[in-house]
Amino acid sequence: ERIPMGKCPLKWGQSLYILGKLLSEGFLAPGEIDPLNRRFSTIPKPDVVVQVSVLAETEEIKDLLMKNGIEVESVADIHPLHVQPSRVLSHIYARLGRNPRLGLTGRPYRRIGVLGTSKFYIIRNTIFAFTPQFIDHQQFYLALDNKMIVEMLRTEIAYLSSRWRITGRPTVTFPISQSMLTEDHTDLDPAVLATLKKLQDGYFGGARTQTGKLSEFLTTSCCAHLSFLDGKGSRGMGQHYEENDADDDGDGYVHELRCDDEADDLAQYLDHLLAHSAPKKTKHQVGGLGRFKAVATKTKEMVSLMNKAQDLNIHNVNMYLPSKLFRSRQPSLNLNLPETSTSQEAQSYDVSMAFESGIPTDASGAVDYKALVQLLRDTKNLQDQADILYILFKDKGMEWDTQLYGKGSTVRSLLADLYEKAGDLKHWGLIRMISGMLKKKVEELDSACSDLLAHQKHLTVGLPPEPREKTITAPIPPDQLSALIDEASDNNISVAILTQEIMVYLAMSIRTQPGLFSEMFRLRIGLIIQVMATELAQSLNCSGEEATESLMSLSPSELKNLLHHILSGKEFVVQRSVRDGDAGVSPAISIHHLGNVGATKSERAGISKLKSDMKLLDPYSTTSLKGVRAQSLDVESIDIGRYRLPSVESIDIPDSIPVTKDSRHGQWLRRRRLDGALNRVPVGFYQKVWKILQKCHGLSIEGFVLPSSTTREMTPGEIKFSVHVETVLNRVPQPEYRQLLVEAILVLTMLADVDIPSIGSIIHVEKIVQQANDMFYKDQKDLGAEDHILEKDPSTGVCKLLYDSAPSGRFGSMTYLTKAVAVYVQDFLPSGACAVQ
Repeated sequence: ERIPMGKCPLKWGQSLYILGKLLSEGFLAPGEIDPLNRRFSTIPKPDVVVQVSVLAETEEIKDLLMKNGIEVESVADIHPLHVQPSRVLSHIYARLGRNPRLGLTGRPYRRIGVLGTSKFYIIRNTIFAFTPQFIDHQQFYLALDNKMIVEMLRTEIAYLSSRWRITGRPTVTFPISQSMLTEDHTDLDPAVLATLKKLQDGYFGGARTQTGKLSEFLTTSCCAHLSFLDGKGSRGMGQHYEENDADDDGDGYVHELRCDDEADDLAQYLDHLLAHSAPKKTKHQVGGLGRFKAVATKTKEMVSLMNKAQDLNIHNVNMYLPSKLFRSRQPSLNLNLPETSTSQEAQSYDVSMAFESGIPTDASGAVDYKALVQLLRDTKNLQDQADILYILFKDKGMEWDTQLYGKGSTVRSLLADLYEKAGDLKHWGLIRMISGMLKKKVEELDSACSDLLAHQKHLTVGLPPEPREKTITAPIPPDQLSALIDEASDNNISVAILTQEIMVYLAMSIRTQPGLFSEMFRLRIGLIIQVMATELAQSLNCSGEEATESLMSLSPSELKNLLHHILSGKEFVVQRSVRDGDAGVSPAISIHHLGNVGATKSERAGISKLKSDMKLLDPYSTTSLKGVRAQSLDVESIDIGRYRLPSVESIDIPDSIPVTKDSRHGQWLRRRRLDGALNRVPVGFYQKVWKILQKCHGLSIEGFVLPSSTTREMTPGEIKFSVHVETVLNRVPQPEYRQLLVEAILVLTMLADVDIPSIGSIIHVEKIVQQANDMFYKDQKDLGAEDHILEKDPSTGVCKLLYDSAPSGRFGSMTYLTKAVAVYVQDFLPSGACAVQ
């Protein structure tokens, strides 16, 4: 049936007809009405080939790569090209549109993703390439783990392969630094070496790759010209330097990139960089004082360049400079100074002996900060240094000058120095602790949050219950997101730093394996952290505090692996193993999948005894976790609670159930705890809840009612309805109890298919669970179960053995829940029907 719609459809049709006639007669070109070339989107295109250029930081690393059959260039070999970190590109784009006279501050500072760093840029007639953001360990510590670098490289290359739409191929500049070597610096890290081999093979991360030199990729890569940095002058920076190269003061170059801002750090940094690296004219050999002045001038320029880099928060600029001046390790504040004299050794011994029982105090009982700084000077233990700096951080603040080695030795600078040392030793517990104190933030944190939200997943940060647990339903700016995480974490630096890390891992997983998140609409990160700590405590048979320390001591790749196994829903077992080189500092874990019989493949093969001998199962294992703190300050023994290092809260673990490799005790409790923490529900659960709400006035869960009126406002498959149901369920802080409520609701939904007009007013789901618990308790008591086995959870009143019961079977949870539902709604069932059926 035709319905008149007015004049608009007619005019629209006539417009299309006229455009079609103009195109057919040649008066219009397709590009004139399609400037974005959308018409080409349906045309099949060849696969994107990602070009990867591997750079060696030093000649020594270049030689190591050559021994392994990988031919690369060093930073000095790529002249006249320049390689800079992505942070410099962010600062460059922040100058776009800046005009102090008009009061324009320019574009906001944002991180540049892999799509932006995979191009060449022409700045002042000089070609620049930029390294990806994920290799910058100064911003966040993920780049200190070589396995995580490889994983992030795989993710970024796969992303480039699927999202690159620009003319030319993407080019990834991947530098190999000292941190990517083995501990003895004699070879490459095995994970990095294997990745380089795969890149050479031409296929990595599901994408086609091609390795080569940067100069070879110039003709096939995408190139952008940043003309807004050209300035008013017509000559390049290299020309300015050459003309003024003979000046004795070395200050002859002009800062043309300053944009009317005398204090523009970026302009001065680029000027120094281009002037220093410009090729110089060949001159006659200079000797004597002239040669000395030339060397002094070059050193002065390099120091100035390094200072400007520090102003831009670029800490690893020496990696991008073709000069050996700063190739050696830079002098640091050197917290662990060696004893230089006998008197100093005696003084150190006296101080240590005086304060070995705790924090040094003065006569009035207050903390003696002068003695504490002296102890910081004398101690050589990294954990001691971290404990002392934590006390100074809590009491004096970041900018307090300790005057440890003269002025400028602030708490912040000392923590930055300790962060570098902990990074060299891969001491992940200290790295995370210091990162939390330094307020380090993942630059792609807002991007990770947006990726999760784009997949229609809501986020909560902080530990339950509300209002401490904050919900994120829409993208928010990075600063607000960081502030929200800090607020939800109650200033617990451990929870705050782990929240950022796990948010990034969740985003990485949802990009590559979205199927892991099926039937999950809200990801409760705080509860995930809590369950991870509990999983370690139960698997390693240790206390909650030791499990927290183990969780904080996991490397980023191990933490991501543990999170992936929890998300997968498969049974697994966690064991403590020896990490190569430094097991006493940072214990590793190994994760094995469990088969149908509850044993790993190695156990079924009969070699579990051999593996157990290789694990830390001797008496030393009981002290391996605390090996780092064996010589540490006894900070936690002090009565003053403000100095106690923060830890993740742990769920109560039943001590009566022994944790053994062959024991299946606690399996269903663990499964319900994991599913409850992840908000995982059975397939079609929300649609079934919608149907049962049509036959009652509502569902009450712990005092919060889900009214039947929602069925008149929302459809069964609407995400808004699913989120509404989850909001009510998330009022329950205990994940295992929440999952038991989900099972009770699932039994109730079976009544939706029965020909009953109504099953009552408001159904109290917690009463059904309590009734099922009473039936279970009575049956177990009649069978002679002892009281300690039938211990009840004090917060919910549910028998802990019911939590650990399988859903099916004679004593299964679903069996008792079905009986309880039948008793609860028996008045509404058809007369003569068997209530239990």
